[in-house]
Amino acid sequence: MYFCCLSLVKPVRVILISDRYLNQQKGLPRVPVPPLRKTCEGYLSALEPIIEENEWKRAKQLVEAFMKRGGVGEELQRSLEKKACNTVNWITDLWGKLEYFGNRSPVVINANVQIACPRLDFRDKQGQIRCAAKLIVALLEFKTTIENETLPAENLGGKPLCMEQYSQLLSTCRIPGLERDSVVFHAKIGNPPKHITVVYNSQFFVVEVYHNDGTPLTVDQLCVQMESICTSTSETNTEPVGILTTLDRDSWSKAYLSLKDQTNKESLSAIERSIFTLCLDRAIPRESDKYGTCDCHLITHGGGSQWNSANRWFDKSLQIIVAEDGSWGLNLIHVVADGAVSMALTDYLVASMKKPEMRQASILPLPMPQKLHFHVTPDIKEIIEQAKRSMDRNIQNFDLSVMVFDHFGKNYLKAHNMSPDAFIQMAIQLACYRMNKQVCASYEAVSQRMFRHGRVSLLLSTTSVSAAFVKAFDDPEKQNTEKIDLLEKAIKTHKENIKAVIHQVDENSGYSLCYSIHNSHFIIEMATSNTHKRRNTRHLIQNMKDALLDMRALLEQAPRAT
Repeated sequence: MYFCCLSLVKPVRVILISDRYLNQQKGLPRVPVPPLRKTCEGYLSALEPIIEENEWKRAKQLVEAFMKRGGVGEELQRSLEKKACNTVNWITDLWGKLEYFGNRSPVVINANVQIACPRLDFRDKQGQIRCAAKLIVALLEFKTTIENETLPAENLGGKPLCMEQYSQLLSTCRIPGLERDSVVFHAKIGNPPKHITVVYNSQFFVVEVYHNDGTPLTVDQLCVQMESICTSTSETNTEPVGILTTLDRDSWSKAYLSLKDQTNKESLSAIERSIFTLCLDRAIPRESDKYGTCDCHLITHGGGSQWNSANRWFDKSLQIIVAEDGSWGLNLIHVVADGAVSMALTDYLVASMKKPEMRQASILPLPMPQKLHFHVTPDIKEIIEQAKRSMDRNIQNFDLSVMVFDHFGKNYLKAHNMSPDAFIQMAIQLACYRMNKQVCASYEAVSQRMFRHGRVSLLLSTTSVSAAFVKAFDDPEKQNTEKIDLLEKAIKTHKENIKAVIHQVDENSGYSLCYSIHNSHFIIEMATSNTHKRRNTRHLIQNMKDALLDMRALLEQAPRAT
């Protein structure tokens, strides 16, 4: 079993500085290519804790043959070094082509980033509209800081970070292709867009968000526009074209080419060029929502074809989703931004929603929102029905659990000189070992924004040291002092490996896990496909809880010398 851990938590605190955010870009170094031997040694080290000894010996023989002078390894190494000399960032370039654009799975659930935000205090249409208007204004303010280069630059461990991802968040869209997708950054093309797309009742509208003099619409003016949309869409017999973006990329690209008449082209262009998409959702049923699991489902996939899955355009770089019951969040395409950048935008929006509001009457005449029309042929209509069935199947197979672990948090671990991130990683490995009676491979996403155009690299968090810890933890013959020693060594190794990945380079079957670390609690979200009978997020999340509590008990039962 392979376990993939996608952490949105920054391993080292990011510092905001007052410098203009693009000033530091040119001075950022390029990602180096690690020496061939170091790469191969790292590969063998990653294999050692997760395969049998005879398999590892065989792997070592193959690696030694691969590294022979004049062999395949040296030839490939030279090719990679040549590529690194001719591209700004050879990792981002390769990863984009292979992982982002070459992957033909649906982007919904599998690829897009979802961020469910704390529910707001409204439960009606008027509250939904006002919330949406405030979010639009906040996003336009954020857009201005990007365009004016007044967005504070970020610094990690005394070194500047690449800020390029921020300029890709808005006015961007993924375009389906027959063999490989592409992405278009409309903000970087002449005549950048001045409108957003609003989706309501699975129908699309263009809303101009700037006056002729370039000033943005106010919250009250945007409320007028949202109310106009909500009162004009009683018609429900239009085809839900947005559901097509939930298809696998091959099917969607073929359907995309079929939307070729002038009406469809103009509507597609308006959606793709828009600054972002705002989705006004219906509230989905909440049979049991102990930890906001329903909110995560809503933001991830919309709840199904009968609810909000067609009230989306999942290829847009950014979708802001607001439901009638106060639920809201962001859905982003991963190709434009990684977790830390997405969370920075989210933090900005959350803070903006807490600011006191100034009411401003709408005096200037406003252009009416423009409804987008699609000419749907019988063939496209059949593909839409296929997309509905496919989306509903994928949701049925989507196993998601969320846990708020409130027994302790960052402050407790810091008091014990333990890295919270590394501590959680060891708890993940202990939980998996207990479930499967074997050491499981796991990885953590680590930012490489210290390099120009840097994205993320994968830290293989299962090591021989962490394997020794999880094997010893439930062994009655092992003393607690020995277990503590093994935990400390595993955490130290993990921290050293993270630093190595941050500063230098070093499809998954299993679980995807995100967690956020707070002073007195952790929030842990796990997802997997329930088509595999041995995988169950509720089982793993309970084991994770037990592991965290047992590890805390170990710290308290075997106090270390100070």
